[in-house]
Amino acid sequence: MNWAFTSSGVVTEMYAAGLLRGMLEIPSSSYQERALADFLAEAMVDLGFQTHIDVVGNVIGVIERGDGPTLMLLGHIDTVPGQLPVRSEDGKLYGRGAVDAKGPLAAMICAAAGAVDFPGRIVVIGVVEEETPGSRGAMAIRATHDRPDALIIGEPSGWSSVVLGYKGKLDLRYTVKCPATHPSNPAPKASELAVECWAALVDLLGPDVGHDVFARPGATLCQLNGDLTSATADISVRTPPGFDVDALVRKLHERLTAGKLEVLNSVAACRVGRANPAVRALVSGIRRLHAQPRLLVKTATSDMNTLAEVWDIPMATYGPGDSKLDHADTEHIQLSDFLRGINVLSIAISELALLPVGSDDPGVGAPLAERSLRCPT
Repeated sequence: MNWAFTSSGVVTEMYAAGLLRGMLEIPSSSYQERALADFLAEAMVDLGFQTHIDVVGNVIGVIERGDGPTLMLLGHIDTVPGQLPVRSEDGKLYGRGAVDAKGPLAAMICAAAGAVDFPGRIVVIGVVEEETPGSRGAMAIRATHDRPDALIIGEPSGWSSVVLGYKGKLDLRYTVKCPATHPSNPAPKASELAVECWAALVDLLGPDVGHDVFARPGATLCQLNGDLTSATADISVRTPPGFDVDALVRKLHERLTAGKLEVLNSVAACRVGRANPAVRALVSGIRRLHAQPRLLVKTATSDMNTLAEVWDIPMATYGPGDSKLDHADTEHIQLSDFLRGINVLSIAISELALLPVGSDDPGVGAPLAERSLRCPT
């Protein structure tokens, strides 16, 4: 008997919680994901997937159940550094990655395994290096996989919320060297020029710059190292839809009197409408569990940005867990929310079974301008 499933083919709650705990007990900070990938490949085989690990380290599980649509469920297996003790307490499961994003990925695996009536192909992928500037795992998927008919990205949205979009991101590095000189010499010093670069960027972005509004850019001085002769500033700019990244970089170049400005990474903002079939399917799942769905846009960035650059298909981001706990030393997930997330995904998968195969219509509705919207009843 397979103890992972109930008689109806649904993954048991005990198995689901055990799978997530097993994932949390395996450290998998960026660039160190292989042990978790091996664990998941074996676990997905036990659940009926055909699995493999690709050349960059992504773990991929496929269930073929007919010639219907292809649904891709994609989350990331890497975490920020710093393993936390894994423990259960008061209905909560603590550990690094509990919400960002092992919880959402575990929910996807369990929901896909239990989707016995899905008439097509379900592909579940745990990608590497999402927490790094290059997003190498997602970049490899979009380069090597055929476009699916729908895509759900696994990130913590809260079990009763769906994320419609993310800001884009521009990562810059400014480096400058100056001749050695006395501190009292009026000539510019490297450390001063680095500070001036940051000040020029903030000035170019304008007085409304900030991370609290989706429609405006936000900037962060991530790292500043310098002395009189050499300095480096790493800067991240979160960009709204339609933002002209090239113009910003050009204008910043014009402001700099010395040094070198590099673009380390650039990904555009993405946002879908509430009429998007992936959004509708997830909203249906939330309503079926008697909750009022919330539609969100986020000021951060995810692998949804990377994939939306090349795939114009129904997509949305969803996953149990409170995103306020991302990267926190108290990171944990409510097990009841985790199990609700599996149920929502199971319903969404069933709804997406009706998608046409190979459709060119992404079903994108009117754009969102608000940060948070409640779905109409």
